[in-house]
Amino acid sequence: MLDSITFCYKVFTLCEVFGDIVGSAYYIAPEVLKRKYGPEIDIWSIGVMLYILLCGVPPFWAESEHGIFNAILRGHVDFTSDPWPTISPQAKDLVRKMLNSDPKQRLTAQEVLCHPWIKEDGEAPDTPLDNAVMGRLKQFRAMNKFKKVALRVIAGCLSEEEIMGLKEMFKGMDTDNSGTITLEELKQGLSKQGPKLSEKEVKQLLEAADADGNGTIDYDEFITATMHMNRMDREEHLYTAFQYFDKDNSG
Repeated sequence: MLDSITFCYKVFTLCEVFGDIVGSAYYIAPEVLKRKYGPEIDIWSIGVMLYILLCGVPPFWAESEHGIFNAILRGHVDFTSDPWPTISPQAKDLVRKMLNSDPKQRLTAQEVLCHPWIKEDGEAPDTPLDNAVMGRLKQFRAMNKFKKVALRVIAGCLSEEEIMGLKEMFKGMDTDNSGTITLEELKQGLSKQGPKLSEKEVKQLLEAADADGNGTIDYDEFITATMHMNRMDREEHLYTAFQYFDKDNSG
């Protein structure tokens, strides 16, 4: 049942209405910020999780909690940035209806389960959720050494919410649960996401992400090479990278 969810730290019946602001900022529904809400907030929170799993970043984020709350109240959900153009219309339709700012218009739990993209034998493809991994690895490979190091520093600053989707992708490729992705695992994972690459091309992508040169991609290396480039736009992350390079603290 979806009548309770950890992000809200509450269990309530369908007829109850609450007024406290509780839960993790990324997952809070707009009506919670208005201090009048009911069980519809669960669908919102799960919609946020689905959005993250599909594209790797939260739908509402900012440099501060206050900024995140403002973004949630504005209610604009980005379906244009990479990888959304390659994600099915059915998946986008489900997320859009789960993240409806009006709780009365938001899908119910039963309607979510009956949505064509969710239900058994429905329209969800039997392929990995995010086909942007190959593109991001290629983009990372083309970067200069300075930018790659900066990204590694920034990757270490990201929250669990910001990398949730990438974490699932890594687990999907790490088929033997060893904590690393081998050349064969990378080849198999990428073969499900688009045009087949040659052995040489896959090896080049692995070598680009393999910062320590041990022949495999570990979790931190994977996050660094595949994280969304909009993370470079956050001032706090850029400042962390700047401090890393400013060895003498001269500014």
